[in-house]
Amino acid sequence: MAGTSVRPYWELTFDKNGRADRRELDALLRGVADEHLTDLVVFAHGWNNTRSTATGLYDAFFAKFPDRPRLGFCGIIWPSMRFTDEGVPDWLPLAAAPDRPGLPPGTREALALAFPDRDAVIGRLAELAERQPADRARLEEFTGLVRTLVSPRPREADRNGTDGAWVRDTDSEPTVPVMFTQSAVEVCDAFATALESLAPPAPGLFGGVLKRVWRGALELLRQGTYWEMKRRAGVVGRQGLGPALGELAARAPELRAHLAGHSFGARLVSFAPGGLPDGVRVQSLTLLQGAFSHYAFTPRLPFAPGRAGVLSDAPARVAGAVACCWSRHDMALGTLYPIASRLSGDSESLLGLDESRWGAMGHDGMRAVPDCAALPLAEALADGLPASGCVNVDAGEVVRRGGPPSGAHSDICHAELARVVLMAGGGMR
Repeated sequence: MAGTSVRPYWELTFDKNGRADRRELDALLRGVADEHLTDLVVFAHGWNNTRSTATGLYDAFFAKFPDRPRLGFCGIIWPSMRFTDEGVPDWLPLAAAPDRPGLPPGTREALALAFPDRDAVIGRLAELAERQPADRARLEEFTGLVRTLVSPRPREADRNGTDGAWVRDTDSEPTVPVMFTQSAVEVCDAFATALESLAPPAPGLFGGVLKRVWRGALELLRQGTYWEMKRRAGVVGRQGLGPALGELAARAPELRAHLAGHSFGARLVSFAPGGLPDGVRVQSLTLLQGAFSHYAFTPRLPFAPGRAGVLSDAPARVAGAVACCWSRHDMALGTLYPIASRLSGDSESLLGLDESRWGAMGHDGMRAVPDCAALPLAEALADGLPASGCVNVDAGEVVRRGGPPSGAHSDICHAELARVVLMAGGGMR
């Protein structure tokens, strides 16, 4: 055990294909039995790229839990990445904004860790980001290079809902950006406009029409890596964490596993029940600022009759509640996520049609889920959560701190949210 001030605590590491670190998993299996635990909180981080950063989050979040006997904690470590100009409140300071065009300091190194063996592509992206040439051909080159970093589109069979379909949020939403069927200028301009609505650039930094579009191109790079990490979260959840929890259930059948995750980590833990052995359920599932489709859990997509959200069967594998904590103060999910989703899927949506189709549950909660309760945070804490099924919890009264462009997306280390995790599972034994 190491890494945080809470005890007992374990970390469990997965590679991008969902393979667990066997020594860590064996230590967790032994430890749960040795400690005679009745409950285990399993938490997955979002867009972080180092173990120390993720462990810092776990230390801050788990410290908000009350001291309970026979309660343990497990932090999931999975290979994601974080742009270094994105601050994480309370445990990681915001990097100073660069005073000139280019990638934020450390971002090139983070890209190299997330996309090994792509040094040449990353180097060229960094060069173009630094120069920002007033040349449409170079802008097209930049967007093309971004596309090469992410995984190819799913096979036709995947898009028709067979093998591999579980890595998408809905049958209509691709996992990776095919965005980019529009021209480079159109795509980058859309991101530039969104960024200006959240945080106007420093005077003179991005002057000129094409220079302004380059600001959107840098956000395109961020969103391109975002979509690859989103895909990876689903893979790690179903192929990695799910089977690991199955082993845990076999070793300690009375243990209640409470899954929680932030951002992409919420997506990761949501896919984990799909990897469980038949007949095994987790106790609860709590999603904090979940960075995936608000239609993921629906049994019927309102814009695609006859189709369901990719996680429509997940609540049946949860004994307690599936609690979605959302906040209107989350700028990243409220503004940038829908743009990336629209550009990746439906060209008509560029005209402003069907805006609700592309939202994220961390900004407005789960949608089109029958009998899904909706509670303000204060009411949830006072009166409790449903014993089972889905519930939206408006956490905006505490999840509200953070500047542009991400807003309150990472403002999750609150005792109130720790209580929601406990309440979703019906409390601790």
